Amino acid sequence: MGRWICCLCSRAADPLMLLLVLALGCDPSTAAAAAASPSVPHVKPSYSFGRTFLGLDKCNACIGTSICKKFFKEEIRFDTWLSSHLKLPPSSLLSYSGNYTDDAKSWRLVDITRLTSKYQHDRADKRICTSLLRTRSCSLERALRRTQRFQKWLRAKRPTPDLVQGLSSPLLRCPSQRLLDRIVRRYAEVPDAGSIYMDHLTDRDKLRLLYTLAVNSHPILLQIFPDVEGWPFPRYLGSCGRLLVSASTRPLRDFFGAAPEVAADLALQLLAVLRSMATNDLNYFFYFTHVDAGTFGVFSNGHLFIRDASTLGVIDKEEGSQLIDGQQEHKDIFSCLTADCQSALVSCDSIRDQHSLVMVCQDLLPKLLSGKFLPAVQESIDAFLRRCARGLGDGGGAGEAMAELAGILKPLRSCDSRFAYRYPDCRYSDKY
Repeated sequence: MGRWICCLCSRAADPLMLLLVLALGCDPSTAAAAAASPSVPHVKPSYSFGRTFLGLDKCNACIGTSICKKFFKEEIRFDTWLSSHLKLPPSSLLSYSGNYTDDAKSWRLVDITRLTSKYQHDRADKRICTSLLRTRSCSLERALRRTQRFQKWLRAKRPTPDLVQGLSSPLLRCPSQRLLDRIVRRYAEVPDAGSIYMDHLTDRDKLRLLYTLAVNSHPILLQIFPDVEGWPFPRYLGSCGRLLVSASTRPLRDFFGAAPEVAADLALQLLAVLRSMATNDLNYFFYFTHVDAGTFGVFSNGHLFIRDASTLGVIDKEEGSQLIDGQQEHKDIFSCLTADCQSALVSCDSIRDQHSLVMVCQDLLPKLLSGKFLPAVQESIDAFLRRCARGLGDGGGAGEAMAELAGILKPLRSCDSRFAYRYPDCRYSDKY
């Protein structure tokens, strides 16, 4: 005890030594050696993003750069970052699950997505060089800047239907001036100018916008019809190179084996989305050119949204299409970046109000609703789906058909905390 007190007194003037003496059992020589040894700082593992992985080496043939800082500051992390082996996922994947933060404390799930597969991107890049410059590799930006279409974009005050004719995106197959003005006014990769004119867009911005519209209009639809205004799309958070970041959803395929009340709830939400796409305050008619198990997604609160908007076409019911079918056949390099240059475009006049509902009845609702309910109810659902998949016959339009199926499904769903998006409101309102 005396030695402990003496040791403590002899080193009292040195706070660091005092702590070391207490920790090491008061051997002065050991404490002195420990104090003399430099401390090794804890190094936080990090990953230096490659420009190639993000696609920044291809800009300005890319989506944008609005969210790059968050990648470099590690405020967007791939799920593999949370493991002990810090590494980026394979660049060959089309989408990734990630985590996003604004304050480094709370994190939320996001989807990190490419416009198209790396294989298709590489093939399109090669096609640009070989068809425009007759070389195997080139500056994509320099090659695309020389095209007649982009030179017209540079001279234009605002995009007009003739400037987007022949692009393969369903969004632009039946374009109106009102829709194109909305694209410019809400383009989120530049500071908001609230203008229908492209004066606030640099040449670089114009190329990025044109490139995105030509490859995949999914990020544009998320920007111009935002979720905060009630549109059924996940929130667009930004882009970096050829990757875009949006709020995370689980694909509908994950719910094909769900309990009957969950399946009924999701089917009713799916019908409500189709109804809002056909009838809304802005008088736009949305239709799908293709649906599959990844087209729709479900948020953690049970709310169903359109997860992949790349196959959505838009018809302006106020102005109508301002391209005639002959104009739609105009083809150039921008028409062929992800699609077959020889593929025929769908005529705007061929789209009917039940177009999307029939697709959903054929490809999604049977997988979601089959074999889930009591025999009498199941028979009514199956009979409806068979009739719907054949095109509804003479039984009326899409609105009447959706109301018929909704009438069967509504009594089958429940009101409990599993459906957080409508609970506890469903206890007090028939709407839910």
